[in-house]
Amino acid sequence: MASAPGPSSGPLHRRRHFSAEAVAHPTNRVQIYVSRSHDPYLNLSFEHYLLQKSHPDSVVLLLYTNRPCVVIGRNQNPWLEVALSALHRPELLAPSGTDHADAGDVDALGVQLVRRRSGGGTVFHDLGNVNYSVLCPPAAFDRDRHALMVVRALRSLGVSTARVNERHDIVLDDVPPDNDNTPPSTFKVSGSAYKLTRLRSLHHGTCLLSTPNLDRVGRFLRSPAAPYLKARGVDSVRSPIRNVGVGNAAFEEAVIAEFGALYGNVDVETVTTRDIQEIPDVMRGHDELKSLDWIYTQTPQFTFSTRPTVDDPRPRPPLPDYLSRDLDLSITARHGQITEAKGAGIETSALDSVYLHKVDDWRTLVGESAGSWLNGVFGPRPC
Repeated sequence: MASAPGPSSGPLHRRRHFSAEAVAHPTNRVQIYVSRSHDPYLNLSFEHYLLQKSHPDSVVLLLYTNRPCVVIGRNQNPWLEVALSALHRPELLAPSGTDHADAGDVDALGVQLVRRRSGGGTVFHDLGNVNYSVLCPPAAFDRDRHALMVVRALRSLGVSTARVNERHDIVLDDVPPDNDNTPPSTFKVSGSAYKLTRLRSLHHGTCLLSTPNLDRVGRFLRSPAAPYLKARGVDSVRSPIRNVGVGNAAFEEAVIAEFGALYGNVDVETVTTRDIQEIPDVMRGHDELKSLDWIYTQTPQFTFSTRPTVDDPRPRPPLPDYLSRDLDLSITARHGQITEAKGAGIETSALDSVYLHKVDDWRTLVGESAGSWLNGVFGPRPC
């Protein structure tokens, strides 16, 4: 397998300055953009802008890299998918180790929570992986077409075991030596999500290249509320992951080359943070994605119960010793707001109509011991 340094902002082989007017021009049938912003809300909003504004017959490639963040799908539950309390602890991240101009505050920011507009599962981004997005007419959409494009890019970099599996993910097979009867191990390096509209289709994914946080991802994606929570919506499928071992710039170049082989070579447009911020539609989308209402109140209905119920008979983990043995709490929430709370050994009257993400301290609502536990389970109020 080829190896290369981690994140890089080295030059691409072709460039021209970004033009918002050119996005929708009917003659601009093949477009390639590389964003140099690391703001996940900005990059996803720019992606959505391209989805809405690019010509219906055009094909568009967008590549971007985000600072550390957890990105949940459009119909997912953040309390189920994410250890929210861990996001506020930047000390859990490995040092960024990059020369990017705007990476100085990456460690201090901790991990941001983002809800994208497409479906699919939860993923972790940082400066050691590159996100790719392809927009095309619905008639040309195929779940494997552009994943295979990325596989060809990886193979051109010497990653010979890359392939697309039956779930449309990109995986690497670690094949043991010939004299070893051990079956090959398979690791996920890229997952995908999709958004289909009447005029356009979107396929985007992220590729783990050289993240220093590989062994830390589980801390952010393992929610302490999950054993007690039954949710509508889409659950993530957990898979073993690993780094590919190539640099960002090399990956960008290889994907651009394969995209050009599919659709024709065009100039690569490098997009800066300032370029994106100058587009009013993008900034409106940015503000929406960053709002707590979008992140939390888009959550489908869910129930939380400390003991098995008829609807959720799973055994529960033992509660901490400091909690009352009589504690039996059941909560139903819709759009992140509690619609029903009942229980024994706990006062629930103060929970009526409460938005979970607006609670500063659960102890003020349910008492010291139960509140301390719920602070750990649901996480603190977002900053």
